Amino acid sequence: MFNSFDFIGKKKIWFGFSGLMIVLSIISIVLFRFNWGIDFTGGTILELAFPQNVTVEQVREGLRQDGLETATIQLSGNNIQGESGDDVIIRTRNLSAEEAQTVVSHVNDKVGQAEVKRIETVGAVIGSEVTENTLLNVILSFGAMILYMSIRFEHRIALSAIVAICHDILMVLGVFAFFHLEVDASFLAAILTVLGYSMNESVVIFDRIREAIHTHRRTDSFAKLANDSIHQTIRRSLYTLTTTLFCVASLYFFGGDTTRNFALVMLIGFISGAYSSVCVATSIWVTWHEHTSSARNSAHQEAGEETEKKKRKQK
Repeated sequence: MFNSFDFIGKKKIWFGFSGLMIVLSIISIVLFRFNWGIDFTGGTILELAFPQNVTVEQVREGLRQDGLETATIQLSGNNIQGESGDDVIIRTRNLSAEEAQTVVSHVNDKVGQAEVKRIETVGAVIGSEVTENTLLNVILSFGAMILYMSIRFEHRIALSAIVAICHDILMVLGVFAFFHLEVDASFLAAILTVLGYSMNESVVIFDRIREAIHTHRRTDSFAKLANDSIHQTIRRSLYTLTTTLFCVASLYFFGGDTTRNFALVMLIGFISGAYSSVCVATSIWVTWHEHTSSARNSAHQEAGEETEKKKRKQK
């Protein structure tokens, strides 16, 4: 099926689709903003003591009515038995005194009457300084990847791969902004995982392109060279994508509320990464080479015409 498909010939479709998705993502980010989690904004800690042992899932069900099912819940105290305990600490977004009492009331209705041991407001775990350091590390990572790929391959390949990675990250950010999904510390970890996956997929294809440059005929176009390389690696990319999606989808559907957004980032990022590596990055590289070759040929043609004019004048 894929051995005869002209991936590079459809580059206008890839560019049009990706350009539209990038614009929509940027609009979503600007209009809807991000729903920062308690790791960035701070929050409220509720500690409840129950007369009987309860599980984390029971407490989470009690929080669902207030839309707090993604809150961090942990068992505490000395009476923990397996996955249950009688003392529970809930960390959630900032709550007013009235909201906190309402949450406690709903938990009591669902789980059982509990004694409120404390209600505290805490600061952000990930402050502005840590956020700046994270962004700095991402920028340094991009720089290191560009340097590595420029040395191993060429600068056109490096920049094409970086554009594809930025494309994947924007897809994830756009979805989270549009649906107002919570952005927390696990989101950053998932983004870095997506970055590594997308980079790996691009390296596999461009490594095959680098080898093909030395083995293909000189008359072959860059489009044919890229298409042949994609055909040789597409099965491997699909197998890798399928196995990773199987694991991540299992985590998304069966892993519980606390890991759902973490898994969703990787679901979107892995699909986008496979698409951008095959369709976008290679198409950018081919277009860049074709433009450079066209400009070089035009320069040679102009130089030849100038030489002919000089010869005619001399005659």
